[in-house]
Amino acid sequence: MTRADRRADVAAAAVVAGGRAWFERRALALAGIATIGVLVVMLYLPVGVVFVDAVVVDGVPTLAAFREVLTDPFYVGALAAVFSDPLAIGGHATAVFGWLAAVSVSLSIEYPLSDVALPVPWLRVTTPGVRLGLFGFTAYQAALSTIASVALGLPAAYVLATYEFRGRRTLRSLTILPFVLPGIMVAVGFYAAFGQTGTINGLLGLVGLGPYPFIERNPLAIVIVAHAFYNAPLVARITVAAWESVDVRTVETARSLGASPRRAFLDVIAPQLFPAILTGALLTFVFTFMTFPIVLALGGLQLATVEVWIYDRIRRLAYAEAATLAILETLVSLGLTYAYLRYESARSGLARAAAPPPKEPLFPDLRTALTPRRLAVVGYGLVALVVFVGPMASLVIGSFTDGSGFTLRHYAFLLERQVEGQSFQTRPFPAVRNSLLFGLGTLAIAVPMGVILSVSTARAGRVGTIVDALAMLPLAVSGVVFGIGLLQGLVFGIPLPGGWRLQVTGPVAIVAAHAVAAYPFVTRNVSPLLGALDPAMVESARALGASRYRALVDVELPLVASGIVAGAAFAFAISIGEFSSTVILAGGADTYTMPVAVERYLGRRSGPAIAMGTLLLVVTAASFVVVDRVGGRVER
Repeated sequence: MTRADRRADVAAAAVVAGGRAWFERRALALAGIATIGVLVVMLYLPVGVVFVDAVVVDGVPTLAAFREVLTDPFYVGALAAVFSDPLAIGGHATAVFGWLAAVSVSLSIEYPLSDVALPVPWLRVTTPGVRLGLFGFTAYQAALSTIASVALGLPAAYVLATYEFRGRRTLRSLTILPFVLPGIMVAVGFYAAFGQTGTINGLLGLVGLGPYPFIERNPLAIVIVAHAFYNAPLVARITVAAWESVDVRTVETARSLGASPRRAFLDVIAPQLFPAILTGALLTFVFTFMTFPIVLALGGLQLATVEVWIYDRIRRLAYAEAATLAILETLVSLGLTYAYLRYESARSGLARAAAPPPKEPLFPDLRTALTPRRLAVVGYGLVALVVFVGPMASLVIGSFTDGSGFTLRHYAFLLERQVEGQSFQTRPFPAVRNSLLFGLGTLAIAVPMGVILSVSTARAGRVGTIVDALAMLPLAVSGVVFGIGLLQGLVFGIPLPGGWRLQVTGPVAIVAAHAVAAYPFVTRNVSPLLGALDPAMVESARALGASRYRALVDVELPLVASGIVAGAAFAFAISIGEFSSTVILAGGADTYTMPVAVERYLGRRSGPAIAMGTLLLVVTAASFVVVDRVGGRVER
C-alpha cells in the first residue's frame, strides 16, 4: 500500500468517524422529528378532519352541537339540568339533598334458599332511580368490565408469577392471544360458546340441564364477560411483569424482622404491584369505555355505548352530532390517561431494583395438591376454562363441524380459494403473509417511536406528563372516528398549495396506522422503567464524553430491555388484530390482513370465516410464542 493510499484510507476513516459523530449528535433529534411527522400525518390530521365537523357547520364556527348534547338527558342523564343552568347552585344542591333524603336503609329477615327454612338477616338499601344517560351507562358498563377483568386477571398473574409448571412460559406467551382477536370474532366465539345451541348448553345437555338463553336473558352480563375475555389477559400480563420484578431481598428482610408471609405480602409486595394493577385497570376502563364491535354484536342499540352511538350517527349522516360525541369521549379518556400518568410519575421514584423471587412447583406431590391454596388454583383454572378457553375452543370446533357433524369442507373452501381464486378475491395465504409482514413493519416503527417518546417525557415533570397524555391519543380517540378520518383525509387525499395532494394508501399507510395504534403500549412499558433509573448513570456517561444517543444505547436501553420486549409483544399483537383502520385502507392482495379476510368471508358464509379465524388463532399463537422466546433471550 502506497503512502497516498494510506492517506486516502485515513481520510475516508475520518469522514466515516465524522459522519458517525454527526449522526450520534443528531440521532435523537432526527428520530423525534420523524416521530412527530408520523403522528401529525397518520393521527392528528385524520382525527382533526372529523373533529372539525363538530365546530364548523356550513362553513360557520359554532358550539351549538355541544350545547345540544350536554343539555340532552339522553346523553348525560341527570347532569343535563346542571349543564342547562350551571349557576343555579341552590337548585342543584336541593335536588342532591332530596335524592339523599329518599335513600332508605332497612333490616329484615329473609329466606334466600326456597327449600331450606334458614332465616338470614338482610340489609336492604333502597335508592331512587337516577337517569345515567348514554355517557353514564357507558361508564357504568366500563366500570363493571374493569372489575371483572381485574378479578379474573389477578389470579392468573399470581399463578404465573408464583408457581413453576410444565408449559408455564408458553401459557404466559398465549395470555396475549385474546387481546389480538378481532372483536367480531370474539362475538362469534361467544355466540358459539354461550348461545342456545352453543358448546356450554351442549355440555349441560349431557347431564340433563338446559338449554339456557344466556345471551338473551342478560346480554349486559355476557358483554361484561366478553370484555373480561379481552382485557383480563392484559391485566395479568402487566401484573406478572411487575411481580417478577419485585426485589425479593425486601421480602426476605421483612421476614427476617418477624413479618408473617401475609404481612410481608401486604406491606412489601402489594405496594410494588399496585401501579401495574392500576395500569391494567385504567387501560381496561378506557378500552371498554370505547368498546364497539362486542357491544354492537352482543347487545345491539339497546346496550348502546358512546362508541356504538357514534357509529349509528355516522350511518345516519349526522356528522356534527357524531363528531361532538367523539370529542367529549376523547376528553374523558384523555383526562383519565392524564390522571394515571400523574400517578405513574409520582411513583417512578419509588421503583426498586429487580431481584426476581423464586418460583415453587405447582403440584409437587398429592398432599400439596390438596391444600386450600392449590385447590383454589384448580377452581380458578375451571373458571378460566369456561371464560377464556370456551369461546376459542368453540371457534375451533365450529371450524370442523356443521349442522350434520364433523366436516373439513370449510378448510377445503379456503384451500380451493387459495389455489383457484382470482386476484380480486380474498385468499388465505396473502392474508397470513400480509399480517406477519405488517406486524414486523409495525415493530420497526412503533418500538423506536415509543422509546423516543419515553426518553422525551421521562423526568420532564408536569410538562412531560402533559405531552405524554397527548401522545396517548390513540388510546383515547374513537376507532370509528379514526377510520372515518383516514377515509375522508388520507385515502381520498387532502389538497395542498401548488396543486399538490397529500394521499397515503397501500401497505405504507397500513403499517403507519398500525404503528400509531401500537406505540402507546411501548411507551407505557418503557416510561416507568426509564423514570426509575438513576439519572447519575447517564450523567456519568455524558461526563466521560458519550453523546446523549450513545448514553441511551449503551446505558439506558439495556436496563429497560424487559419493558421494550413487553412493548414489542403488545405492538405486534395490536398489528395482528387491528381491524378498523385496516378494513378502510386495505385494497388489493398486497394489503388485506387476516382480520379483514375473516370479515370478508363472514359476509358470505360463516363456516369459512370461522375456519379463517381458527387459522388466525394458530398463526398468532405461534408468533407470540416465538416473540416471547426471542424476547427472553434479549432480556438475558
